[in-house]
Amino acid sequence: METIIRKAKREDAEASVPLIMEAIGDISMQMTGETEESAITQEFIHLFTQTSNRHSFLNTYVAEMEGQVAGVLVFYTAEQAVTLDANLEKYLSAKSGTQVTIDKETLPGEWYIDTVVVDPTYRGHGIGTKLLNFAEQVVKNNGGGKLSLNVETEKEAAIRLYNRLGFENVCPWTIIGEPFYHMVKTVGP
Repeated sequence: METIIRKAKREDAEASVPLIMEAIGDISMQMTGETEESAITQEFIHLFTQTSNRHSFLNTYVAEMEGQVAGVLVFYTAEQAVTLDANLEKYLSAKSGTQVTIDKETLPGEWYIDTVVVDPTYRGHGIGTKLLNFAEQVVKNNGGGKLSLNVETEKEAAIRLYNRLGFENVCPWTIIGEPFYHMVKTVGP
């Protein structure tokens, strides 16, 4: 089965958002300002179709197999993250009536893999690796640099995959009070 990786479109929201939510877990509550799954899903779909936040379709790539969204990659630079998160903080603060702060997830100068996830139906076909390799190729095409991601400390299989692909654990990280590893791979031009 052939895998095609392409830039996401607004109409990919219905298929992509549940996968992103599965991958980021409780962080989805922080990103949406909602606590119930149906409300989180609806707000995430709204954010996905907008252009000014980290989970916008503009920062997302999908892997297609058999014409279906089989995997999702949300990917942007640390410099973009500053603006994207400021926009999201402003939106969520206005929505809630209180100041909302989004946890930083990347260091300056990095290309950041916010989310990489594969639909359970398509796991075991190397789609996650293809999405990670795609992100690496984007970095290479833009002159090289540091490619980073955060992974929950208990996700041992994911950590092994990232290590196999050349990512190194550079420091502990905390997102919504939970422990993560910040992993980085230096990519040449």
